[in-house]
Amino acid sequence: MADLPRSPGVPPLAVIVEDNDSVARVFRAAADRAGFQTEWIPDGQQALQRLAELTPDLVVLDVHLPFVSGREIMKHIRSNPRMTLTWVVVATADLAAARDLEQAADFVLEKPCGFTELYELAKKLREKLDR
Repeated sequence: MADLPRSPGVPPLAVIVEDNDSVARVFRAAADRAGFQTEWIPDGQQALQRLAELTPDLVVLDVHLPFVSGREIMKHIRSNPRMTLTWVVVATADLAAARDLEQAADFVLEKPCGFTELYELAKKLREKLDR
């Protein structure tokens, strides 16, 4: 979540870090429908660059990414004081990786996960942010 309160009428930001275009479209559509503005980032290196500029409210994070792994991105997010309130949802088919990251993540979704599962989760997060 941003350091300062969002301006009235500005939706929270969800960053989708996913290298699979079709999966990213589903995640982005679910977050959009839940009321988030969204940004899709297709690789780990770009994610680190953008996260240096952004303070998202929600990050949906794949574990296996080109260039920089989701594990490294998770370390970056959790060590950055600007992102202490950022919710991180790890989405992966790698159950061992999911177990490794479940302590750092707010939620872990096992792929394949669909629109409805992510939408319901994003909607609940949006409700918490609006309080």
